[in-house]
Amino acid sequence: MTNGLRPRIGQSLLRAIGLLVAKVLLLAALMMVPAHAQEAEVTEDTPAYILTPDGLPDYLAWSRVAERGERVLEIGRASDSALSDLRDEIAEWRTLFLSAQEENSIRINTLKTQLATLGPEPEDPGSEHAAVTHRRTELASALAEVQAPVKNAQEAFASAEILIEEIDSELRGRQTDQLLKLGPTPINPAAWPVAFSEMKQTFANALSEVKNAWGSDAQRRDFQSDLPLTVTLLGIGLLLLTRSRFWLIRLGGRLRKMRKGPSRGVIGFVISLGQVIAPMIGLIALLLAVQLTGVLGLRGQVIIDALPDAGFFFFVALWIGTRLFGQEAGNSAIHLPTPALRAEARIDVMFLGVLLGLGNILSEIGEHDRYSDVTMAVLSFPLIVAGGVLLVRLGRLLRRHLGSIQSEENTNFRTRSMSLIGRICEIVGFAAPVAAAVGYSSLAQAMIVPTILTLSVLAILVILHDFIKALYATVMRKDDDATDDALLPVVISFCLTLAALPLLALIWGARSTDLSELWTTFLGGFQMGEARITPHAFMIFAIIFAVGYVATRAIQATLRGTILPKTKMDKGGQNAIAVGTGYVGIFLAAIIAITGAGIDLSSIAIVAGALSVGIGFGLQTIVSNFVSGIILLIERPISEGDWIEVNGEMGYVRDISVRATRIETFDRSDVILPNSDLVAGVVTNYTRGNSIGRVIIPVGVAYGTDTRRVDAILREIAEAHPMVTVDPAPAIVFQGFGADSLDFEIRAILSDVNFMLTVKSEINHEIARRFVEEGIEIPFAQRDIWLRNPEALVSQSKAEMSNSENASPLGRDAMTSDDMNNGETDGEGTGDE
Repeated sequence: MTNGLRPRIGQSLLRAIGLLVAKVLLLAALMMVPAHAQEAEVTEDTPAYILTPDGLPDYLAWSRVAERGERVLEIGRASDSALSDLRDEIAEWRTLFLSAQEENSIRINTLKTQLATLGPEPEDPGSEHAAVTHRRTELASALAEVQAPVKNAQEAFASAEILIEEIDSELRGRQTDQLLKLGPTPINPAAWPVAFSEMKQTFANALSEVKNAWGSDAQRRDFQSDLPLTVTLLGIGLLLLTRSRFWLIRLGGRLRKMRKGPSRGVIGFVISLGQVIAPMIGLIALLLAVQLTGVLGLRGQVIIDALPDAGFFFFVALWIGTRLFGQEAGNSAIHLPTPALRAEARIDVMFLGVLLGLGNILSEIGEHDRYSDVTMAVLSFPLIVAGGVLLVRLGRLLRRHLGSIQSEENTNFRTRSMSLIGRICEIVGFAAPVAAAVGYSSLAQAMIVPTILTLSVLAILVILHDFIKALYATVMRKDDDATDDALLPVVISFCLTLAALPLLALIWGARSTDLSELWTTFLGGFQMGEARITPHAFMIFAIIFAVGYVATRAIQATLRGTILPKTKMDKGGQNAIAVGTGYVGIFLAAIIAITGAGIDLSSIAIVAGALSVGIGFGLQTIVSNFVSGIILLIERPISEGDWIEVNGEMGYVRDISVRATRIETFDRSDVILPNSDLVAGVVTNYTRGNSIGRVIIPVGVAYGTDTRRVDAILREIAEAHPMVTVDPAPAIVFQGFGADSLDFEIRAILSDVNFMLTVKSEINHEIARRFVEEGIEIPFAQRDIWLRNPEALVSQSKAEMSNSENASPLGRDAMTSDDMNNGETDGEGTGDE
């Protein structure tokens, strides 16, 4: 082999290995975007724009570029690649104009501040001092001068934006026209000889190139000199291609048997990656061995260059099928009912990978040999039909999986999604071959290839989600079932899904420039007044505010736990200071974060004022409660732990927040009261300032009892209780003469009103005991019931019995003397109430 060929082989080896590693790390080779979505690669190192000696954009050069772009768009004959190159050039100019808009920003702000200091220009120029007028004129002239480059940049930026939008619209229109273009039908027998003829010519040319290369004496000598390396690479390639997957599968099974718990899933996933890496290394080694023979011509090299991608499609498809539909139900992400169905699903997925690889090879050969539309339609039709059949089979399997899950009454989001995906697969599997048969080959390929790639992306996301769950369970030392409700794996999987959205957009025909435009728009942020809120500014704001928030909470915790308990301040005051510190700290953190993010508060003051009007009407209740909460913390009419009564609700105050106050009733239920009710309503605080309170215990005795004796006994009982204060002493009040009793009251001041019910119960027990010992009767209500005209009731009873005897012969025999006497009562009775 010549010396020039060896460096090319080494470079090819390094490039192939680098490509393999990148694909394996990203697991994205299976999701290659269509060729029309690839962005033109920029090979020039020099920028497309031109700068003046002052470092400003050369607007004269830009005008020529803009005119050329408008002329190209008007003619409409430029190729897609030419339009893409033109768009890239204009995009560079646009970036330059965007940065030029920041020129003289400090000087402009200074001049605006100086003009604002002078105030608005009066209507009558003569009413202002001449020096002030002259100074305002100078500042306005200077401001116009420094703003001129900014205005030019803004105008050029708008022009570049319009041109880029027009080019994107033109490219999208061409893409749509290409998809909807009606081409030759592949089922027309007249097209088959043309296709077979061109394909036959390709193979004949490839064979001729091989014969010519092998017939060279120099080539044979190079082959003989490289024979040891060629044989070595060939042996390594064949060994890895044929045996590596089986070795890794066996190794993974042994390691899983040695491990228990979720770590088995982590080990299985890591080892399964080798089922893609090892065969790919073998394939690359095999292809390098073929290249070392030196017998490949141009067409053979085209096929060799396409084989790594085709092999990667195949091995990744095998990996996905094994991970999704494992031989054992416990090792698969999608649990089909029987092993036969799982094996069928693995085969379908494998052949989908084979079809993608064959389609890639066909596309490369067709592009190299410039196949006609008829040939491409005929040759791609069998691949489209086979892909449709496989999609229909796979869709039915997924829906069968749904049926088995529904029978177990265990449906979830993943199951419903699989049902929808299965239905889509069936629809695409039927529609794509029909479209291709009619003549819409581009549309059929645009349907079936993105569908297969989308299924690959979704499958990889499912596999990664299961791996993340297993990894989380291993790290946290939890069971597999415990991770179903864990939040962190779901958040990570959701982020991966969001990261996959741009890739899915590319798969379905979006251009990379479209995504870059969306990203540029996102980075540009939005305008609020004269201030622009960008993601960078928001991130700075979020970081500074988070630091301030954490610092505020740390200061609050220090005040609550260390400083305030050592003071003589009551609990309510301590809580007010801690909460107030939190409000002030959060407010200062927000102000510092806004300033640190570079957002001018004065520029959004008008917008904030306009929003405040709407907020004032829509959220006036919340604002009222917020202000009331501040008043409660400052005036402190109630504090945590107080016993209050408001709006018929009685209980202990447990928490005072910004919007509402939570009280705990005596039946241990929480009542949330708006702060405005506590400020505007009537609140009874039983423990404000101190816990002293009065208890009133009513007592009734029978008529005829010695009232002085009752007074003395009740006084002794009240004074003997330890919770009743000595000063003031308890009072015994003879309230009056009730309907059934002589009414007394014990009125005592308790040292702790929170024990009111306990004191009442204990004093009542003591009263009952002493009254029994003293022979004092506690009366109860009695009622005498008098019946008017009892003889009328007796006559009515006799009439009813006579009627019953006439109605039934057995009635007379059934009557007894006791029954007759029941009506002859004296009409008097008593009852207790």
